[in-house]
Amino acid sequence: MSGGGINVSVIAPAAYLADFVAQDPATVHHVAAQRVLNDPSYRAFFQCEAERGASIIVDNGVFDLGRALPAEDLVRAARAVHAEEIILPDVMGDGPATIKASDEAAARIQDLSDEFRLCAVVHAADDEQWLRCYDHFASCDYAGAIALPASRRPAPPDRLSATRTAATAYLKKHGLVNHRLVYRLLGLGRTGHLELVEQREHDWIASVDGAAPVLLGAMGIAMLPEGPYSKPKTPRVEELGTIPPERFPLIKANIAAVRRAADCPLRIPEAPA
Repeated sequence: MSGGGINVSVIAPAAYLADFVAQDPATVHHVAAQRVLNDPSYRAFFQCEAERGASIIVDNGVFDLGRALPAEDLVRAARAVHAEEIILPDVMGDGPATIKASDEAAARIQDLSDEFRLCAVVHAADDEQWLRCYDHFASCDYAGAIALPASRRPAPPDRLSATRTAATAYLKKHGLVNHRLVYRLLGLGRTGHLELVEQREHDWIASVDGAAPVLLGAMGIAMLPEGPYSKPKTPRVEELGTIPPERFPLIKANIAAVRRAADCPLRIPEAPA
């Protein structure tokens, strides 16, 4: 195995952050800006994780809300949890619109503060657009990180704009990895944790986030370490409700399966006796 492993950031409801999201050692957390601003217990948890040494990455809200929060709110959320990085606004499947939204938000954030690394998300409707979007962010002066969204639907295995493993392999093969940047994976796609077995070969990928191990475990579905992976329709994290305690071991086993696939050594801290 040549890769260095990918840090896995688990997404869970606020009531279960200590049970499933806490890390030993505290390393990287992907955090929803709107939840930081609206939920005191969520905010307090990640403040503590930052104090324990975690790198906090504030996401812009588009996946959950359908729109990104304004730059002012992103800065406010990032400051509230002592974040190191803000994921810039993006537009699903639209490279030119993502470039415009990110350029505008980056300018505004930099007017407000120089405290944070800015992360741009590569979106595109086709491969030509994907290459233009990637090149823009890899060469611009404001991006310190690049994120690649999950592949959600079946697509040709070599399609950069729809198959994330193809995109990362292309970057490596063509010498397009910019080592001044941090690279992140956003979410677990249609192949779930199994994709990470391939992606961990790229030692320049720093992190991945995902709610699937918690959502599926709460539904009684195991993520088997070697697969197969099949994900039915799941509720949003905020809509999950109470998780029966008897499902906790399955959720923790799912998290372990994802971290094993990513070659990530993190553990959930043991509760004090």
